[in-house]
Amino acid sequence: MNKRVAIILINYKEYAKKYLDDCLYSIREQDFSGLVKLYIVDNASSEETVSYLKDKAPEAELIINKGNDGFAKGNNDAILKAIEESFDYVFLLNMDTIADKSALSKLVESIEKDDKIGAVQSRLMLHPDKERINSLGNSTHFLGFGFCLSYGDKYEEEKVKDLEKIFYPSGAAVLFRVSVLKELGLFDEDYFMYSEDQDLGWRIWLAGYLCVLSKDSVVYHKYEFARSISKYYYMDRNRIITALKNYRLVTLIILAPAFIVMEIGLLYFSIKNGWYKEKIKIWLEFFTLDFWKKIKKGRKEVIKIRKVKDKDLFKMMSGKISYQEISSPLLFVANLFLNMYFIFVKFLLRLFNI
Repeated sequence: MNKRVAIILINYKEYAKKYLDDCLYSIREQDFSGLVKLYIVDNASSEETVSYLKDKAPEAELIINKGNDGFAKGNNDAILKAIEESFDYVFLLNMDTIADKSALSKLVESIEKDDKIGAVQSRLMLHPDKERINSLGNSTHFLGFGFCLSYGDKYEEEKVKDLEKIFYPSGAAVLFRVSVLKELGLFDEDYFMYSEDQDLGWRIWLAGYLCVLSKDSVVYHKYEFARSISKYYYMDRNRIITALKNYRLVTLIILAPAFIVMEIGLLYFSIKNGWYKEKIKIWLEFFTLDFWKKIKKGRKEVIKIRKVKDKDLFKMMSGKISYQEISSPLLFVANLFLNMYFIFVKFLLRLFNI
């Protein structure tokens, strides 16, 4: 298989000391026969971490960022290097993962089957509970919430279809076609962290390409759900940005009533969970000129690549919010309303061919 693949890892402070050994060993054991180059991006870098990374991974090209540039820019820094060096694919891998020895070769084998595949995700399994699923790809709620498919379920091979279409791939283990990234652009660096993979997957679909799952490419993820205020802030802020950028204007108008109801519900949720200041901060951003300049720029970029209508993408979306880590009777009630509204919106989009 004469293909060139750049593997990209992101490190932040002491992360490498906790996870790099297992991840690096699994990378070195890959049975892929093409050319592979490893990039490690060191965010919030120090002399100590640089020395550690050089000692542990002498084969890697290090990209040093003195500040914490986040997941989006960190990956972009390495992807741009890979583009300059004419790689065919980039394989994004979280450092807290362990890749099965055929993970990369199976990904390349999958993406080579169809030129329209822009991204292919590995089957992400939990670690150490290796029989349970972390992600079989990711789904998107019509109000912009993203969530893993089949999280926590026991894996049953006969129920999973290879090359199953997914709304967007997890950035924890995904292979991107470089030619598609050159056409669409890379991660939106304004996201900093969370939902940047959702936004890029959305744009891949809008441009007429596919995101799929490679079920035989297995990566184990030492996943831990972090209930941090910063996580809620970025997840909520970025889901709104993603919807504003990628939907057509008429679709946003149709969605406005459900969006308003959801915002009221989220304010209650933020008060209950102690991040109401961050929720109000998100709303205040709506009243800044800089925010809308960024949205306008993002929408212009989407208009240039758009080949698929919102009605077609709605077929892949969900009317139900499915956060496995969050359980609430109010969420059950909200889902009843939202699912009915989702059916209504799908009908309107089909009726008016939007």
